[in-house]
Amino acid sequence: MQGNKKLFLSLFWDMFGSTCSSFFLSVKQIYRSKNIFIFPLLLFSIKAQSQEAINLPSYTRANLHFGFIIGVNTASFYVQPSPNLGTKAFDTLKTIRSIPQVGFDLGIVTELKISQYLKIRFVPSLGFSDRQIQYNFEGVDTFTVTKDIQSVFLNFPVDFKLISKRLNNFEAYVIAGGKFAKDLASQKDVNQQLAGAHATVRILPNDWYYEAGGGIEFYLPYFKFGLELKISQGLRNLLIPDNTIYTQSLQGLYSKTYLLSFTFEG
Repeated sequence: MQGNKKLFLSLFWDMFGSTCSSFFLSVKQIYRSKNIFIFPLLLFSIKAQSQEAINLPSYTRANLHFGFIIGVNTASFYVQPSPNLGTKAFDTLKTIRSIPQVGFDLGIVTELKISQYLKIRFVPSLGFSDRQIQYNFEGVDTFTVTKDIQSVFLNFPVDFKLISKRLNNFEAYVIAGGKFAKDLASQKDVNQQLAGAHATVRILPNDWYYEAGGGIEFYLPYFKFGLELKISQGLRNLLIPDNTIYTQSLQGLYSKTYLLSFTFEG
């Protein structure tokens, strides 16, 4: 899973970076040219065309739309240390923190129109996330122990989407709602008695989230393209206590995810 995730992210960023590089190179060449007045003229021309050419004019008349989503996420935990951290019970363990890691999401978009400016969006998705918890020990020896938690989520978010008035081929929106997520790679049943120093931090597989965000959408000739940023905060304490220092030093673990997504709807 780790290899496939890195390959996907590498291909995605190569394609995205190549597109951005080409755009900015074109702008740079126009700016450096002697005919610098061409650049504002070009912008004026694009604006004029966008005002005249309205893409997908009947799109908003339909009550139901479908599409797909590709997203890049950063996942971490909100960490609640034990009140005994730093006392004699944990005299060498000084700090615990969560390190965000990058993953990706793939999903299907279903959007139902309620009114002219309000929709309900359901986006079942498969999410690949890595999270790290870092334990810093100080004493005679100073060292750090990092525990990796890999997850494969089935996400079922339902969000309300409040849309602005369409301006030519552009509109903006805000969203708010909640989701249920199930971790298919949960290690909640792993036997910790024989793990020793290699003990994992076990977490519960099911979680509920509230989420909020916003985005922008562009009506292209054949589909609608969207760019969205959303934060999801878990409501459930996922920590499974056991007899290792890695969980006894914790009081709670709550999921937190940022998702940058690209949507394609027809």
